[in-house]
Amino acid sequence: MADQDSVLVRQAQKGDTQAFESLVVEHQQFVFNLALRAVGDPREAEDVAQESFVRAWLALPNFRGQSQFRTWLYRIVTNLCYNRLPRLRRDLSAFGEDQVLDVPDETDVVANVETNQTRKFLHAQIDNLPESYRLLISLRYQQELSYEEIAQVLSLPLGTVKTGLFRAKERLREKLEEMEE
Repeated sequence: MADQDSVLVRQAQKGDTQAFESLVVEHQQFVFNLALRAVGDPREAEDVAQESFVRAWLALPNFRGQSQFRTWLYRIVTNLCYNRLPRLRRDLSAFGEDQVLDVPDETDVVANVETNQTRKFLHAQIDNLPESYRLLISLRYQQELSYEEIAQVLSLPLGTVKTGLFRAKERLREKLEEMEE
């Protein structure tokens, strides 16, 4: 997909609107889901998604390809979410740069969910997380970004991303334990 994105980006940079349309179609669901997790309102998420693609089109001539198009686009989305939710930036920064935790992927609560009832419960609990945690969970497990990509998208230190994900997963683990009791 990254190679296909690169080709489409080069074509779109030359003014090919159909190539950009293909990029929009490829990434629109992920962009919407990311915005929805961050802002929590479907209408607001639609606005963020639309504005993200408009900004991406306008900024595309400046895209140098130093990162994947997806990472660059997600950065645009998160910046727009920050503008709409100033508290989100503060919350993400509050994790602290000095709290580096090496959390292995095997502890991933989301990946170990087995039943529909548990999935529904877990999704409801994710929706109840603070915005900063919802955003991190969304980027990691819905958008399937690596820790490094998340750090790049959010302009945060890698340790801060790991700490935030650890804390979010801990909250979800606690809720799942409560549900099982």
